[in-house]
Amino acid sequence: MKRTLQGRYEVVSTTGEKVRAFVPAPLPPSPPIEWSATLRARFDEALVSLGRLDSVTLMLPDVSLFLYSYVRKEAVLSSMIEGTQSSLSDLLLFEMDEQPGVPLDDVREVSNYVAALDHGLTRLRGGFPLSLRLLREVHSHLLAQGRGADKTPGEFRRSQNWIGGTRPGNAVFVPPPPEQVMECMGALELFLHDQPESTSPLLKAALAHVQFETIHPFLDGNGRLGRLLIALLLCERKVLREPMLYLSLFFKMHRQTYYELLNRVRADGDWESWLDFFAEAVAVTAGQAVETVQRLEALARQDRERIQGLRRAAGSALRVHHELLRRPIATSRVIEKQIGLSHVTVNKTLDHLCRLGLARELTGHKRNRVFSYPAYLAILNEGTELPGDGK
Repeated sequence: MKRTLQGRYEVVSTTGEKVRAFVPAPLPPSPPIEWSATLRARFDEALVSLGRLDSVTLMLPDVSLFLYSYVRKEAVLSSMIEGTQSSLSDLLLFEMDEQPGVPLDDVREVSNYVAALDHGLTRLRGGFPLSLRLLREVHSHLLAQGRGADKTPGEFRRSQNWIGGTRPGNAVFVPPPPEQVMECMGALELFLHDQPESTSPLLKAALAHVQFETIHPFLDGNGRLGRLLIALLLCERKVLREPMLYLSLFFKMHRQTYYELLNRVRADGDWESWLDFFAEAVAVTAGQAVETVQRLEALARQDRERIQGLRRAAGSALRVHHELLRRPIATSRVIEKQIGLSHVTVNKTLDHLCRLGLARELTGHKRNRVFSYPAYLAILNEGTELPGDGK
């Protein structure tokens, strides 16, 4: 459905030139969303997929084993959209104080994402509302170190930014002037709190994501925080018990369509096309997450059965294997610390797992060895091998 321009333009002077900055109208859209039968069916399918994804967490013996790596996969993908070259393996090595195979700034950026999500979820579970204060706190973790640390982490911008192009005059999009940011974000906060009207969680996530990206309230990190906002909102509203839905891979694979639809919302008010795309992203991504969980659980079960063949060594091997499910790249000393077995027992057990083909030693050294769970990593890494293509 075509509407009028979803906001207004203001002429601003920045970097020595005058440009038109876009100030979005508050949510919800006016006139209201036109729910065709097709769009309604898309959202119904997305909600069913989310329900299936949420229920699969109840079937896992220990959901924390899966979440540790899955959250880190999303951190890699979301940061990859912004141009980093860090892999899941790089991040896991970095978290053990091992040297990753990419520049430290890249892997720090990914590590920051994990810390930002963890902080946001911890605050929400403690009863803190999804609010501007929380978004600023999450942003401060997102840009805590590495690239962006000099871009006022945790503070809304006080200068004009732009998207695409080398300067505001040839930018693809110019967000609101800095003096309008607080008013725009205040209106978004009211919408998150069901003012002026109640909005269902999935629809709210879809609309709020566009609004946040349009306001672009920070000097850096807006893309990553805009994607985090979706997961935080769905967890706050109890649509998902765990942060299992991440749309970064879908947005990356359909990047051109994603940006075109954001622009169509702003210029023509075509929210319906965006909502159709968003619902498809949710349904596809939730389905992929369910399949990934099922494959990882099947692999773990199959490998536990193989470990039983070690007889007397099976008990310690199962404990080491359990830790590799949590951390599919780990040093022997990290495993020792986590499971409480002796240095000699852990290293002998890891050698048993290597002979079975379940583990692989990565360094070739006799001391300070690093081990991986290659089959588990191969499943998790699907999609992360796509090359980064810039901001």
